[in-house]
Amino acid sequence: MIGISCTSFSADPPKEWLDRIVGNFELWEIFSEASHSIVSNYREFKDLLPSYDLHYSVHAPICDINLASICDPVRKASLKETIDTIKAANKLGIDRATVHPGLSSMSVHGIEHRYLAHAKESMKELDRAQSEYGVSIAIENMPEMYFFLGRTAAELKEIVDGTDLGICFDIGHANTAGQIDAMIDTFGKRITNIHIHDNGGKKDEHLTIGKGSIDFSKIMPKLRFYDRNFVIESKTYESAAESQSVLGPWLSS
Repeated sequence: MIGISCTSFSADPPKEWLDRIVGNFELWEIFSEASHSIVSNYREFKDLLPSYDLHYSVHAPICDINLASICDPVRKASLKETIDTIKAANKLGIDRATVHPGLSSMSVHGIEHRYLAHAKESMKELDRAQSEYGVSIAIENMPEMYFFLGRTAAELKEIVDGTDLGICFDIGHANTAGQIDAMIDTFGKRITNIHIHDNGGKKDEHLTIGKGSIDFSKIMPKLRFYDRNFVIESKTYESAAESQSVLGPWLSS
């Protein structure tokens, strides 16, 4: 199933994008921020979503959120907001959510291990939440920026070890870190969501598929075991539509 997700959509009323997405994509991964927060705008989503012939997943909020924070009040507030999103997803009949694993310090170096320990504690809480609320949670690999946790397959595996959390394999992110094969080899069928977009290998650009350097012809055969959602994470609706025209034939071949 091919879906669409775009952070910029969240500035507008949900109905505006539902009307454009329906009939053109099978799934909308709602970026739960601003006007599209399924927590703050729960009533609006509850009234709207059943009226559209679409499948839904949700991307938990990332702004002002750090599940790995070594400041415990910040970590607990971040965890609460994330779990509130999981609860709202459950009530809306959405059964899949993607979550970022957290950030280390942008200013104090050499203490990443402390953030990793806190991230692992948060993952245990999320594991309990997915069991309680029946929403499958996928932890996303991050792009090559020093303050992101979960950039490599080895580190992401350490973060989710001891839990039943799934993995959201972000192909574009993995390309910036040289981790595409490592992510597939390490997680395999633990991958429960895929984000797909292109880049030149250095920055997280979210380009239209085919406009960057990623060799999808080598990657797609390695993902034949995967039969769930491919979510196109784009900068614009038009870019996502163009990416879908490339991705669709690959998935049907």
